[in-house]
Amino acid sequence: MANTQWNDVDDYLTGLLAPPDEALTAALAASAAAGLPEIAVAPNQGKLLHLLAATQGARNILEIGTLGGYSTIWLARALPADGRLVTLEYDPAHADVARANIARAGLEKAVEVRTGAALDTLPLLEAEGAGPFDLVFVDADKVNNPHYVRWALKLTRPGSLIVVDNVVRNGRVATDHPDDPGITGTREMLELVAREPRLDATAFQTVGSKGYDGLLLARVIG
Repeated sequence: MANTQWNDVDDYLTGLLAPPDEALTAALAASAAAGLPEIAVAPNQGKLLHLLAATQGARNILEIGTLGGYSTIWLARALPADGRLVTLEYDPAHADVARANIARAGLEKAVEVRTGAALDTLPLLEAEGAGPFDLVFVDADKVNNPHYVRWALKLTRPGSLIVVDNVVRNGRVATDHPDDPGITGTREMLELVAREPRLDATAFQTVGSKGYDGLLLARVIG
């Protein structure tokens, strides 16, 4: 199947089930205008995150990797009135764009954007007693995926859900690529999850407007 067919199917499904709205469209436009890389989740993937958070009944969400706040908006819209989302972004310029996008969506009271390397800000969250988080979405630098999942375990509870994006790497994850730190980090994360008795997980491949990739879903069980 050609990539154009993947895109056509995504457009069809998204038009029916995840149609654009002003805040989400503006978030993508503002991110592009600011020169952010066009690597936000696709609309139907954003809707999936929204439905997972809603089904989970999430009141406390952690996102590792904010970019322009597009996925943040999808997730935060699933929160109850007193819910909270903390999102961690390495790049201060990206964080500024995300804050503006989140405010435009009317979610600034529910969402806190923290700037800095996630491996520096995650220990601060633990020290503050910010958890347990009901859902953790990991979509940051892939080399640190094993560390992010370890931190997600520290900051969740039995019943929480951990979602990791971009785990298939255009199919290259099936074999070792020592020259690609992103694939190495993703493979180490998957192997960690497979060994971890506190997680019950699956991963699956996706195709669409974002190309060929996949997601990991892990439920904390103890």
